[in-house]
Amino acid sequence: MEHLQPLGDAVRRARHAEGLTIRDLAERSGLSPRFLSDLEHGKGNISIARLVEVGRALRVPVSALVAPLDSQAAPRQALALVGLRGAGKSSLGRAAARLLGRPFVELDERVEAEAGLPLSQIFEIHGEDYYRRLERRTLVSILDEAGRGGSKGPILATGGGIVTDPQSWGLLRMRCHTVWLEAQPEDHYQRVMEQGDLRPMENRPSAMVELRALLAARAPLYAQADARIQTSELGFEGALAALQTLCEQPEALG
Repeated sequence: MEHLQPLGDAVRRARHAEGLTIRDLAERSGLSPRFLSDLEHGKGNISIARLVEVGRALRVPVSALVAPLDSQAAPRQALALVGLRGAGKSSLGRAAARLLGRPFVELDERVEAEAGLPLSQIFEIHGEDYYRRLERRTLVSILDEAGRGGSKGPILATGGGIVTDPQSWGLLRMRCHTVWLEAQPEDHYQRVMEQGDLRPMENRPSAMVELRALLAARAPLYAQADARIQTSELGFEGALAALQTLCEQPEALG
């Protein structure tokens, strides 16, 4: 049953990422602690139905758990940047990719291409649930491409709200090195305005208050990333140097 050990390792990593004990996972999934222990040690011959329950309990898609069974898969080749809009994911990601000779992928651009619509219309016509499903499907496609693309996986800029979707966030944490680009609320606000996008601030005098609240709400999720870079403190060049170091020394990311 050697082929089951990669599955067991994936379950263990996902369990640790959730901060769960074996007993916690047993309570969430309805499976016995002994069975789950055997599964993590490559001894549990699990059915698809039970694997779905484990994935649901760990808040990751089954595809993320079984990806290591594919000899062509490379779950940790990509590096994903997370953070609120204005964190610098696109600008720093592109610059780092150029320096390191790695592909750069903007997840929202791929989602727009898949839908044939700009993001604003996706939300307006189909709603957020549709967008999250499309985002998840597009993300799986990108990561599968990364697994077939050799040793230099892409640097991936994600949408600010991806951490609020447990499946997509679980998938990122399973198959990517993740880095939170952190910034002060004032910097997020200023950078978005400098990009020429005034929609979040139009006719909303409490926009800064709302931004602070949003950042506070999402910070515990962003903090689950493997590493963080404080872009407000470091500035663009300092943050780029820090990101380059993380890309060149992935062991620092765990």
